[in-house]
Amino acid sequence: QVPVGFLAATLPALAGQTPALGDIAAGTIFLPRADGAAAEHGRAIVETALGGQAIPVLGWREVPTVLEFLGDQARASLPAIAQVIAARPADADVEEFERRLLLARRAAERAALAAGLDLYVVSLSARTVVYKGLLAGGDLASFYPDLADERYETAFTIFHQRYSTNTAPTWTLAQPFRFLAHNGEINTVQGNRRWTAAREATFAAPVWGDRLPGVYPTVQEGGSDSASLDNVFELLRRSGKPVLQALATLVPEGWEGRHDLDSARRAFYEYHAPLTEPWDGPAALAFSDGVIVGAALDRNGLRPARYRLTADNLLVVASEVGVLEPAGSEVAAVVEAGRLGPGQMMAVNLAEGRLLHHDDIIGMLAARAPWAEWVAARQTTLPVARPDAPGLDLETADLLHAQRRFGYSAEDLRIVLTPMGAEGHEAVWSMGDDAPLAVLSGKPRGLADYFRQRFAQVTNPPIDPLRERAVMSLDVWLGARTGLLTAGPVTNPLVHLTSPVLTPATLAGLLDLKVEGIVVATLPAFFDAAGGGEALQTALIELQEAAIRAVDNGATILVVSHAPSTAQSAIRNPQSAIPSLLAVAAAHQALIRAGKRLAAEIVVEVGDAWTTQHHATLLAYGAAAVCPWLACASVRALAEEDGTVTPDEAVRRFITATEEGLLKLLSKMGISTIRSYQGSGLFEAIGLGQELVDAYFPGTPSPLGGIGLTEIAADVAAREEIAATAAATLAAGGKAPLADHGFVRFRRDGERHGYAPVLVKSLQKLAEASNGDLAPAAARFTELSATKQEEPLTLRDLLTLRPAGAALAVDDVEPAEAIRHRFIATAMSLGALSPEAYTTLSAGMDLMGARSNSGEGGEDPDWYKPQADGRRRHS
Repeated sequence: QVPVGFLAATLPALAGQTPALGDIAAGTIFLPRADGAAAEHGRAIVETALGGQAIPVLGWREVPTVLEFLGDQARASLPAIAQVIAARPADADVEEFERRLLLARRAAERAALAAGLDLYVVSLSARTVVYKGLLAGGDLASFYPDLADERYETAFTIFHQRYSTNTAPTWTLAQPFRFLAHNGEINTVQGNRRWTAAREATFAAPVWGDRLPGVYPTVQEGGSDSASLDNVFELLRRSGKPVLQALATLVPEGWEGRHDLDSARRAFYEYHAPLTEPWDGPAALAFSDGVIVGAALDRNGLRPARYRLTADNLLVVASEVGVLEPAGSEVAAVVEAGRLGPGQMMAVNLAEGRLLHHDDIIGMLAARAPWAEWVAARQTTLPVARPDAPGLDLETADLLHAQRRFGYSAEDLRIVLTPMGAEGHEAVWSMGDDAPLAVLSGKPRGLADYFRQRFAQVTNPPIDPLRERAVMSLDVWLGARTGLLTAGPVTNPLVHLTSPVLTPATLAGLLDLKVEGIVVATLPAFFDAAGGGEALQTALIELQEAAIRAVDNGATILVVSHAPSTAQSAIRNPQSAIPSLLAVAAAHQALIRAGKRLAAEIVVEVGDAWTTQHHATLLAYGAAAVCPWLACASVRALAEEDGTVTPDEAVRRFITATEEGLLKLLSKMGISTIRSYQGSGLFEAIGLGQELVDAYFPGTPSPLGGIGLTEIAADVAAREEIAATAAATLAAGGKAPLADHGFVRFRRDGERHGYAPVLVKSLQKLAEASNGDLAPAAARFTELSATKQEEPLTLRDLLTLRPAGAALAVDDVEPAEAIRHRFIATAMSLGALSPEAYTTLSAGMDLMGARSNSGEGGEDPDWYKPQADGRRRHS
């Protein structure tokens, strides 16, 4: 808390005064240290910003520091640290004072950025103050003598020490932030940031009037995932949301699969779910607005949080028991102890001196408003499916023609779709993918093949979609999704879907839906392939203009479609389908740039989506739901031919397999809900040109450059030519089966493979060769391997070795012992290995003079004892 008594005793302007908490604000400011003039400029910027909000400045104080507790890096980057003290204006209560302080802070940050000044506002509040830095946690009170001063009084403190895992450690990014401290990673942060920026056009709250633009951008550039969540959390609280409601909105528990939740609590979560996607990932959070202080875990509970309450009402919540042990001989007894479970929170109301457990908090939030009534008034459930939907059953000739136009192969039907329709699971095969990258392939490839999903990194683990299914969710809402800052009720009508994958029958029911406020507009996605890249670009511009025009005319659901009226019209359409991923991304970006993205949701009705990758990329680049009409028609035809399951059952199983595949992809990023995945762009592009990426996939890493609209249009034209040739052959009475490109299994006339049979056999002969046959076997293997450089399959095949010139003298190379000393076997936990394997690795690394270190599970203390031969078994 802001130490009003301490500050009154140290600031001349407050001499003899005893202000109450909330009457004065304290702001901790990092300023340039080496340049006195720049520091003075920074102070002037802060004072000007406060003056712009009619906030009187009472004075400044240099924050005392003891530099001997800093390391070299921290000392070299040490800012000047000062505190500004300001008075609450007479016409403002504490809540309005806090809003003006936020506006002043953002104004100061913008002014400093414009001036090229290194200024960071650590905190600026009438209730809380932050001390932080680039130093060991145990040295905090030694570095900041303020914290050891007996006059400093506070009812709570949030303390966080950690090393930075996803950002380079700096003074500004040290924990905690203005509202929270966060241990973990927010795997969804890229999508969260993008949607927050898109929502700004819809933000409105009575307490702000017309002042909200002064807060933007809500999420500040260059912040960590923790800092970004803190930015949005702060805005919700300052907009009038109670702090516990704000956190439960941003980081909800996994309520979707909870059958034990009572209806009132479920209604609370269901009301807030369409307003914002969860900030998801392994997280332990400690937070406070100065009135409520609390702690919470993410929905998976992948970070620990344990608590103890003593008889003298000291509550300690920490990652481990024993973090804080009260000193002295008369230690109060522990009267309650426990741990937070997945998605749970606990808090203390400082004004009332009351401890709140999770059930208390959610029960209180559930009783704050008639959430169930508001949900019922706003929400429509899954529409009734139409069994006569177009495109469910196609004539064989029409089906084959459509499959060729959209890029299907015989392999896709046999290896991908058949098991999905027959068994309800994706196909499983071994040996990975040794076919060429799409950009290096000699076959026409779909646009989705140029994308690779990123995986959870560092300490944000992937999750198990089977064991974690209870907290995972595929629920989506269609319609205008606004009102995050609104006190309620938000009345925009919405359609609730339990899956983002739709059958043609379900989509037909959606198109027939008659609900006031739900307006569906269909946007055909076609172009003249003969016109090449220019025609494709023109069609994309027209599609974007049509999307904006439809929203302006009141549309709340946009259907980007390869089947504008019936599936047959798409099959025989003289124009070609725009690749669905490109069409969706174009519409999505156009609405974002127009500030209208939250006014409507995007559904895609496409012919070129049949794998999980296809669906995942469509969702990640803007779609809320996908109707793969041609894949459904193909699965029905396969089922009719096989007879094992009915066509309707085959479609259901295909949808189930696709949903399972999506959950698997979410889990690889450690994400639990499809809402947090939608629009996130959590892919990298391999082989896409930067101009294309900037226009339609902004923010997607594409380090190599590559193709553009011209090449994409050429791929579409190539598929059209294949379809036209086959149609002519069939019309003349010939046979024209679907091509088998051999993307998965090697085919002699199909796609090249890194482990082609001829190369594998050559390697086997080399391994088995005797001395006399060794040279020719090696020459043959080298010859076959060299073809990968002539016709590259992977990025490394594009690399060549430069001649080294003169050979190095052996004496110029470090001895083996010195090189081995830098080897390390890193952090393999005992839980991932057997004790025998673990100790063998440790002993082996020690024997060769290298290093090893234990994983998080630690080691058996018995291993610390030397063995009979003197060797060690511990890391």
